[in-house]
Amino acid sequence: MKQLRIGVVGLGHRGRDMVKLSSSFENVEVVATCDIRPHNWYQKQWLSDKSLSEMFPETAFYENYDNMLESEKLDAVIVETGADIHAEFCIKALEKNINVLSDIPNVANLKEAEALWQASLRSEAEIYTGANPNYQKFTYLLKEFYAKGLLGKPYCMEAEYIHWHMPSGEEDIHLNENGDWRKLLIPIRYCTHSLGPLLTVVDEELRYVSCFGTGQHADESEYSNRSKDDMMCAQFKTESGVVIRLMRNGRCRAKIGHHNYRVFGTQGYMERIERYNKPVIRYNSMKELDTEMKEISGEFTPPTYANDPKAVGHGGMDYAMLDNFFKAISEGKGEPITLKEGLKMTLPGIYAEESAKRNGAVLTMRYPWEDGWTTEIE
Repeated sequence: MKQLRIGVVGLGHRGRDMVKLSSSFENVEVVATCDIRPHNWYQKQWLSDKSLSEMFPETAFYENYDNMLESEKLDAVIVETGADIHAEFCIKALEKNINVLSDIPNVANLKEAEALWQASLRSEAEIYTGANPNYQKFTYLLKEFYAKGLLGKPYCMEAEYIHWHMPSGEEDIHLNENGDWRKLLIPIRYCTHSLGPLLTVVDEELRYVSCFGTGQHADESEYSNRSKDDMMCAQFKTESGVVIRLMRNGRCRAKIGHHNYRVFGTQGYMERIERYNKPVIRYNSMKELDTEMKEISGEFTPPTYANDPKAVGHGGMDYAMLDNFFKAISEGKGEPITLKEGLKMTLPGIYAEESAKRNGAVLTMRYPWEDGWTTEIE
């Protein structure tokens, strides 16, 4: 198995986790890290008595990303910068034929989508999308049941991503320690966690969108952004008529669990519902003799990694994501999420934000690989 030399750019809480988790793979060596804030490397970690520099003394630290790419012979870069600044780092690595795992959303606007897509076509390296919800148990089972015909053709789906942490909470201060993207990013733009799993059983792009925001009603705090809605609701539709409804929050008082999904199919129904940290997956199918609803435990842990003690990070989803990425670039195996799949779950959020600005106007969405693609929203 090929040994991989990995670099990580962006050492916020998730970037630090990616350094530690990547180092747990036998064929992976994190040889370099990069961040414009040295304290992320040298200071004690949150809820830890050690810094990354103490944990990984052989790993080089850079403040300048270009210098890291020039100085280290990297097989891949993991991009964990703020959610609004991924594309530039990905493009620079691809231009040097270095493989990339980009966290989501892949891009912040349509011009970045064009630039990143073209860079991927020119490069000899591969770029994959780090969408860990696509490796959760629900997604695995959804794809399995769909492939078996238990659900028939999905025609209507719903998703909710309600992040219940209050802005004044200690964890939220920790999450905001390295930038303002969580405060500034419009809620519907962070739609990848919700759309990604559902789009695995849709064989076409989302084509139309209408979106509305609620305005602002939650309490003000130093972490609030008074220019964005507390909640946003979008409806997407494919050309064949598949409808997906998504509700996404910036802040609210509800403590109901993060991720809910519902899939209505011509032959069955499937959902993942989380209430008070007790998630459950339920389904029924007209293809089975017993058509009553059946329950399955709804934890995130991917079934194929359930007995692997190293499978940690968001219930094992992070480990599964990295495992598939490393297998892809070292062995040509695994099931990494392609850039095309990543853009399919990223661009709808950009169009939805524009729809909300236009009071819910129905917009037509295009993608870089299609005829008629343009970086201007009509």
